[in-house]
Amino acid sequence: MNSEELERGIEEIILKEKEHGAHSQNELQFTCFTELVNEANLHFQITRFPKQIFVWIGYNSAKLGSVYAAASTRPNNVVSVTSILGGNSDNTGSGIARRLVLKTGLNIIMACNIPKNSPMVEIEAEKILIQKLISLGYTKSRLEGTSL
Repeated sequence: MNSEELERGIEEIILKEKEHGAHSQNELQFTCFTELVNEANLHFQITRFPKQIFVWIGYNSAKLGSVYAAASTRPNNVVSVTSILGGNSDNTGSGIARRLVLKTGLNIIMACNIPKNSPMVEIEAEKILIQKLISLGYTKSRLEGTSL
């Protein structure tokens, strides 16, 4: 292969990447939406970074709430969750963050202000969130790993 063929091959690859949006994974992607659950507004914001996702769930307000970080840890790929701001690891939101790591395979930063005494709202919020992540293509396929 001579240098002209090599240059032509590289140009073809670059054009194909542009056509198929290969660089879109390196860009920030924002998604915001609101759902009505049990007569309360649940506000969602999903920010997709190249190797992690930031999720905010607001319950009837725009408060940040407690913030958690969740990630797979070595050597057994066990998910660890820690509280970054407010709350502790057994509060509402930490469980959602843990399950999102399993579902997406990515690190998760989760902010949530769902009241602790509202388990049905938490379940509905997680269900809505996972459906949205699936529709956006942010989840692993069943062939890649554990699925919820």
